[in-house]
Amino acid sequence: MSWIFGLNKGDQQPPAFPPSGPGGGQGDQDDSKPPRTASDAYRFDSAALERAAQAAKQLEQSRYAKEALDLTKIQEQGKANENLAKMKEYEAHIEQLKIDQKRVDAEERRKTIQEETKANQQRAQYQDQLARKRYEDQLAQQQRVNEDNLRKQEESVAKQEQMRKATLEYELEMRAKSDQKRIEAEMKAKAKVDRENQDLFLEQIRVKAGEQRTTTLESIKTAGSVIGAGMQAFLQDWEKVTASVAGLSLLALGVYSAKGATGVTARYIESKLGKPSLVRETSRFNVIDTIKHPIKTVKRIRAKGEEALSGVVLKPKLEERLRDIAIATKNTQLNKGMYRNILMYGPPGTGKTLFAKKLAQHSGMDYAILTGGDVAPMGRDGVTAIHKVFDWANGSRRGLLLFVDEADAFLRKRASEKISEDLRAALNAFLYRTGDQSGKFMLVLASNTPEQFDYAVNDRLDEMVEFVLPELDERNRLVRLYFEKYVLQPAAEGKRRLKVDQFDYGALCSNIANVTEGLSGREIAKLGVAWQAAAYASHDGILTEQMVMEKVNDAVKQHKQKIFWLSEEEKREHKTIKNGPTTPKDKIAAPITDSTLPS
Repeated sequence: MSWIFGLNKGDQQPPAFPPSGPGGGQGDQDDSKPPRTASDAYRFDSAALERAAQAAKQLEQSRYAKEALDLTKIQEQGKANENLAKMKEYEAHIEQLKIDQKRVDAEERRKTIQEETKANQQRAQYQDQLARKRYEDQLAQQQRVNEDNLRKQEESVAKQEQMRKATLEYELEMRAKSDQKRIEAEMKAKAKVDRENQDLFLEQIRVKAGEQRTTTLESIKTAGSVIGAGMQAFLQDWEKVTASVAGLSLLALGVYSAKGATGVTARYIESKLGKPSLVRETSRFNVIDTIKHPIKTVKRIRAKGEEALSGVVLKPKLEERLRDIAIATKNTQLNKGMYRNILMYGPPGTGKTLFAKKLAQHSGMDYAILTGGDVAPMGRDGVTAIHKVFDWANGSRRGLLLFVDEADAFLRKRASEKISEDLRAALNAFLYRTGDQSGKFMLVLASNTPEQFDYAVNDRLDEMVEFVLPELDERNRLVRLYFEKYVLQPAAEGKRRLKVDQFDYGALCSNIANVTEGLSGREIAKLGVAWQAAAYASHDGILTEQMVMEKVNDAVKQHKQKIFWLSEEEKREHKTIKNGPTTPKDKIAAPITDSTLPS
């Protein structure tokens, strides 16, 4: 609309309308006028009003007047809407600025509150430190005051004690002087009286001595006459002599009979109530153990029989043979038959003692464990100890499995020069008590060197079982058994300081079984205990695969060293038998290095 009022900006031109009549339009404008400048666009032009009025008249007469007016309204409405939108946008921008300002104010207020809180905390801490320091100063001051008071009290007590001691010393000194003067006065008075009565005292002594001499002589004469008359009358009366002899004989008989009966009774009580000194371990009940360990006794009574081979890992053929022995022994015990004697031989740690205990428990029998090395130190008492053991075994009502470990220590060949007379006598006693089959006890011998047995001992054995070192399959089962027993079960309970790291247990056990060739079952069981100890010694209580293999490698190394020592000992023994004593150089054993260990 600016072109109507003559206000032109830039290149704006009024719209061109068609002429409404002859001579209408812009043909009347003067083209000869000079061109308008940029400053003239904002100046008021009166001619523009005339042109506007003329244009309005032309617009009213034009047939497009209504459309032009509508178009103008639409344009004005669009501009109004644009202005309204800009105003709303401006208002929204103002509101956003207000919100941002509020947020900034809130942030500033929060920071201010934080700073105030921090300042308050620091002020409170400082006040607390001042209060603590003040309290510590008060305590130190109070302690110094108490120490001063205590020191003054100690000094006062020390002074009083010193004064009391001085007073007592003075009193004792005065009392000693007084006693000394009194004693001196009494001694002087006594000496004076003794000097005055010396003749009287001598006469009294002579009279007493004469009377005592006369009395003694008369007593001797009277006793001699009485004893002589009595002996004469006793010897003349033969009835009294006979009665006296009979009485003395009966008295001696009673003394010796009482002594023998006491010994028999003592041995009977010992066989029923106690256990022989040679027996190291037994499951048989006795009154003394029942009184000492009542809870343990109740557990034994309530214990049920278990499988003979439970917890025992051996070769399948050996397990089958031992199972047959266990079944036969149990049936023998049930049917009150005669027991068979067994020899179990093989390397140490292969399960001989363990199977003997399991066999006794499975058969419902009691067991007793002896050690052959205990017989030799007993000397002459060894024969008596052997008889006591078999008397005690014959008193069992359930049957007794008598297990003799290291039996070759005293059952060796009697022709050998290494056996002493006392040990030979003990062996003879053993052979005497085992000459016949027994329904009371079963004899089980264990030895690492059965070739040293006397032939008479071998003649008393009904069956011989060889225990060998575990092979790969048995080692695998043993490793898994003891790994579960000593590591996995305690770790699962959660009651001990023992945890297991994440690794493949099955593969690890198989690897351990491969590298532990030659180890016995006892050595593999000790590996489980070593794994436990390694976990307990670690700072976090976690058993790792590396720790397990370190213990395995140590065990293999130690086993090889033991085998080397054993071979050297056998070499020395062979050389001694052949050429005499060995030289000191033969006693030197080469060490086992880490290069011999499995990877």
